[in-house]
Amino acid sequence: MAIIKHKDQRVGVFIDTQNFYHSARNLYKARVNFGAVVRDAVGDRKLVRAIAYVITTESGDESGFFDALTKLGIETKTKDLQIFFGGAKKADWDVGLAIDAVRSAPKLDAIVIASGDGDFVPLVEYLKNVGVQVEVVAFGKSASLKLKEAADHFVDLSSDPHKYLITPRGGGNGTRVAASTGPANNTPVRRTQTGTRKVVRKIEE
Repeated sequence: MAIIKHKDQRVGVFIDTQNFYHSARNLYKARVNFGAVVRDAVGDRKLVRAIAYVITTESGDESGFFDALTKLGIETKTKDLQIFFGGAKKADWDVGLAIDAVRSAPKLDAIVIASGDGDFVPLVEYLKNVGVQVEVVAFGKSASLKLKEAADHFVDLSSDPHKYLITPRGGGNGTRVAASTGPANNTPVRRTQTGTRKVVRKIEE
């Protein structure tokens, strides 16, 4: 679908780092170049805010990742990995990302959701209904078909993986930022499937 892009367009980028990390690892055994993702998603438009949502662990291995994102002008929001009795783990930023996107909508012309998670479909539909252009960037092979169809525009990062990925042997430079490889990302976690839908319904009420 054709979309509107111009230099005065205000853009916000909201990054689901867990989704990106697992997609890149499972599909390519590589890490995400977040600098390239944000740069190409925004283009020549005005970046108002870019936020990466990250799960942290007690080890604190993510500190270097946070520093690298900050240098790129990407704000980080963190949430601790929850460990339940019996060893079950939960890591979920879906609701937090949705709330931030909804709150930011009045100040933005376009919102980029960097995730392939189908749970964001209600959020995309809500944002479109209030007049915000919604663009989704993700790895097409692992992205939800419903999410692709709901967005005004979908960018498949798999179309040029070398541009958006860092292989284990790739050294990279200051603009090549990899996803955290801490325990939070390497452990299967339980996600809340209906969180964003409940948030959107509450707002619409």
